[in-house]
Amino acid sequence: MNSIKLWLLMITLSLSFYVRANEGMWLPMLLKGYNEAEMKKLGMKITAEDIYSVNKGSLKDAVGQFGGGCTSELVSSQGLLLTNHHCGYSTIQSHSTLDHNYLKDGFWAKTMKDEIPSPGLTVMFISRIDDVTKQVLDSVRSDMTDKERQSQIDRNLSKVRAGIKKESYEDVAVRSFFEGNQYFAFITVTYKDVRFVGAPPSSIGNFGVDTDNWMWPRHTCDFSVFRVYTDKNGKPAEYSEDNIPMKPKYHLNISMDGVKEGDFNLVMGFPGRTDSYLPAVAVEQIQNVTNPTRVEVRDAALKIVGAAMREDPKTKIMYASKFASISNYWKKWIGETQGLKSFKAVEKKRAYEKEFTRRLNNNSTLLGKYGNILPEFEKNYKAIEKYSMTRDYFTEIFIRNSELPGLALQLDRLNKLYEASGEKAFLERRDKIIGDIDRFYKDYSPDLDKKVLTTLVELYNNKVDPSFVPDYAKNALKDNNNSYEKWISGIYAGTKLTNIDQFKSLLAGDQAESIVSRIKEDPAYLFAKSYVANYERDVQPNYNDLIAKINSQKRGYMAAQMEVFPEKKYFPDANSTLRVAYGKVAGYTPRDAVRYNHMTYLEGVMEKYKPGDYEFDVPEKLIDLYNKKDYGQYGEHGKLPVNFIGTAQTTGGNSGSPVLDAKGRLLGLLFDGSWEGVMSDIYFDEDIVRSIMVDIRYVLFVIDKYADAGHLVKEMSLSKTPAAKIVPIKGKKRA
Repeated sequence: MNSIKLWLLMITLSLSFYVRANEGMWLPMLLKGYNEAEMKKLGMKITAEDIYSVNKGSLKDAVGQFGGGCTSELVSSQGLLLTNHHCGYSTIQSHSTLDHNYLKDGFWAKTMKDEIPSPGLTVMFISRIDDVTKQVLDSVRSDMTDKERQSQIDRNLSKVRAGIKKESYEDVAVRSFFEGNQYFAFITVTYKDVRFVGAPPSSIGNFGVDTDNWMWPRHTCDFSVFRVYTDKNGKPAEYSEDNIPMKPKYHLNISMDGVKEGDFNLVMGFPGRTDSYLPAVAVEQIQNVTNPTRVEVRDAALKIVGAAMREDPKTKIMYASKFASISNYWKKWIGETQGLKSFKAVEKKRAYEKEFTRRLNNNSTLLGKYGNILPEFEKNYKAIEKYSMTRDYFTEIFIRNSELPGLALQLDRLNKLYEASGEKAFLERRDKIIGDIDRFYKDYSPDLDKKVLTTLVELYNNKVDPSFVPDYAKNALKDNNNSYEKWISGIYAGTKLTNIDQFKSLLAGDQAESIVSRIKEDPAYLFAKSYVANYERDVQPNYNDLIAKINSQKRGYMAAQMEVFPEKKYFPDANSTLRVAYGKVAGYTPRDAVRYNHMTYLEGVMEKYKPGDYEFDVPEKLIDLYNKKDYGQYGEHGKLPVNFIGTAQTTGGNSGSPVLDAKGRLLGLLFDGSWEGVMSDIYFDEDIVRSIMVDIRYVLFVIDKYADAGHLVKEMSLSKTPAAKIVPIKGKKRA
């Protein structure tokens, strides 16, 4: 009897790895069949069709992908759009100068004529989502090789895209789900005239900066305001003075009711990527190799850039957006690793796989189909480790954290285009590079970049397998007495890529062959080319071969889990497509004897306030409003709500997502996750994973009371549930 109880306990523990409340990022058109009943039990008052409909305006029509990487929401009938401050950060930065520093001082357009055009900024909305699995997998057989399978799928995809019914201004994207076991077509509309309307100063919109990033309690008013414009017919169009504010099919109503512990909430957005179904060996590699590698590189780069930004205001403006982007995931990976270890994710995955194997062994048919999957995972992940690690060092050092190599690699691709397609294609691409290059040099410091690259290239050479370091680098070091500083300084002194005029002169002329010859003599090009050539010869092919095998096994493992555990309900991993997550407003206990409440207030901002500090300073006007308790309609019980947390599962890409109440009204904007729970992309635990939101009342307060931009609030639809009437109880009066 005891052994039976132990066996049942083991099954419960292993299955609990995937059976957790509030977990999942669900496709909105499938809510009716999968989630609606559960959502209503949790308190939802609207229907699945109110969330997603193709026949009438619904919540999906108000939620757009902002700038290709964040989420935003329409909040007025005139195309007014909210997203996070950090999502609009690069646009705000691009419009900032020392004389008009919108990052430092904020910006508010007093009229629509004052709204600032932002070339290249887009917002994409979903028209509808179609299940095209049958068409995409037509004639795909289990006995095909991976290459044969993909070729057939590619042929089918061409037919699917061509056969989709859509308007001329709509686009089609077909995405795979469940590791290629299912496919959906997304019919989308992208608006290209998006104008900057307003943003608070960074001391409000990015309060806490690095120290508070990924942390709770939080006190940040992380929002910015834009407006979508269309042509006179309401269709997407490039910027024109004749364009008019968008008239959306649906925009969100705003709740002034606030939140309380246990309230239902719903999050809609475009989460970037999760890996919920990885095998234990993959999680172990992320925990022990992948994340530490990436953190090591970014840690070194951020120290150098951060010091330069603190010393020089101009550098701070130039590198503010870059620094924020790099530091965000640096800190996330640190927390993710700690969370995976603390919650023993690898051990729990192993327990799950033990039950998976037990069930296979009891079913000869399933064993024949899937019996080799876990052993093959172990073999291939072990084989890929050194290539994967080198790939991370390469991309982090030569592409993401230093700038000169990336520019040189762009010229390398230009040369390859000449070899492949000839002079005409070369010159067309050259002209486009020159046309776009001003934006690069506007925010580029060669001296700072040189310091970063000097440190990082030494890190690369010392950390990767010696065979992956090019002979060029080894010889160059010898020629410079093994001094990285002397070697890299010589490259920056001799290259034409650190100066915009010299760069343009390097590419000048109408003879492609002579331009290519000049490029090939540039020392920065020779440096970058040597590392790229070595990487492309010795690392990338081996990595690609192994990752192709692993991806094929992932597809089989996903199908296997669905067969082996048919009692489970599965959600697809995030892949930057529109999703719905839901949960409740809830505090949490991060460690022994510590309990976090679900809400923070303006008092907390003032408790953290440090005059003159780059992270925790606040504007004088905010202090005055606080001292007077001048909160208007946005306060409650004499306090101003700032941030709150909930249990819905979210990730990168959800930044700016609307957080909605049971009636589908806007409660706030999601902008972060709790430090203790950032491992949720891989392992979800509802007791510790929390999403962090800015309360919409704080947003409106800043717009109205702080910025004196109440005209924007007047555009919005605010609602408050009337207080319940108190009915006197008949009977004797108390003595």
